[in-house]
Amino acid sequence: MSDFYQNGIITNFHNLTQRPVEALEADLVRFSMRRPMGLILPSLYSELEGPALSHIVDELAKVPYLSEIVIGLDRADREQFLHAREFFSRLPQHHRILWNDGPRLKALDEELAAENISPQEPGKGRNVWFCSGYIQASRRAEAVALHDCDIVTYDRSLLARLIYPVAHPQFNYEFCKGYYSRIADGKLNGRVARLMVTPLIRALKKIYGPLPYLDYLDSYRYPLSGEFSMRADVLDGIRIPSDWGLEIGVLSEVHRNYSTKRLCQVDIADIYDHKHQPVSQEDPSGGLNRMSLDIAKALYRKLATLGVQISAESFRTIKATYYRIALDLIEAYDNDAMMNGLKLDRHSEEQAVELFASNIMEAGAAFLDNPRDKPFIPSWNRVQAAIPDLLERMHAAVELDNQGKV
Repeated sequence: MSDFYQNGIITNFHNLTQRPVEALEADLVRFSMRRPMGLILPSLYSELEGPALSHIVDELAKVPYLSEIVIGLDRADREQFLHAREFFSRLPQHHRILWNDGPRLKALDEELAAENISPQEPGKGRNVWFCSGYIQASRRAEAVALHDCDIVTYDRSLLARLIYPVAHPQFNYEFCKGYYSRIADGKLNGRVARLMVTPLIRALKKIYGPLPYLDYLDSYRYPLSGEFSMRADVLDGIRIPSDWGLEIGVLSEVHRNYSTKRLCQVDIADIYDHKHQPVSQEDPSGGLNRMSLDIAKALYRKLATLGVQISAESFRTIKATYYRIALDLIEAYDNDAMMNGLKLDRHSEEQAVELFASNIMEAGAAFLDNPRDKPFIPSWNRVQAAIPDLLERMHAAVELDNQGKV
């Protein structure tokens, strides 16, 4: 197990001993005396009606070490927000819901827009960004984890393993990314990571050389996982995309701000399944179609900030190199699935690669056509410089939403 201490560039923690969750939580309770911990849950209202979130809340209710849970609630009207307050009320920990579509937070967003520092579009990145600001305003947590609300196989040990590296007082990690096997119902999942991100990163390495940034991204076992943790002060200085490029954007920002010795990934689940996005082949505004476009644009933008010159001609080379690598990987995935008794539809895999290859060109055109595009939400450091009291007023607005009349 030669990569136990180091997998590529970042430290890699395996789940070697299947340590019981009670033992992990006993450690974390001790750690919390010196480093209080919080959790961010970015959620659509529709997820309150889905099969996963109620079970997640039941599991979180048993967690003994969290000082705060912050729920970012999108696409909810007044009645739905009131239902959400009741839905999450069984959490024994201090918890607050950010009603992102409510009048108080919308008024603050209008102030940000007037200063040209508001998130440009709705999405998970915008939700996480507002939750990050609230975490800083509340000052209840020094280590913060984030995970999705659609995990149908959720167990609270996932959270314990995810936050452990940044919560341990003797560890020096600033950021931790979760990874896990993407197998469910006898199928090999994780198509965007397997068929788009990995071959695209390797194509870019072939064309532009072994850049430290690309080697770094290639070290993550599952770069698109929605589960990560960090020290709370990391949230001050990162600039993240508001779209599906969130995960790649966060990885890019922590690489820019910290030594790779301060970054790690951890095995957080033996079994992981969540809501699967449709490919949406005919609809570029949804599903894996939109996701792949946003991820490709996030990668191009980052390379540009590193001084890599990308022209229209470059994208044809990137597409061709990507396509060949992706097809070779499909062969390996097919063999792996067969050896392990799993199902893999090779035809649909190749169809997905054709779509992703097309989107590599489409994202390139969008990148070149919008030279003044501002793809990242400003950091909270900049927001506080522009509107010094905004975090305090955000905290007050959230308190009124959660405890007063709406």
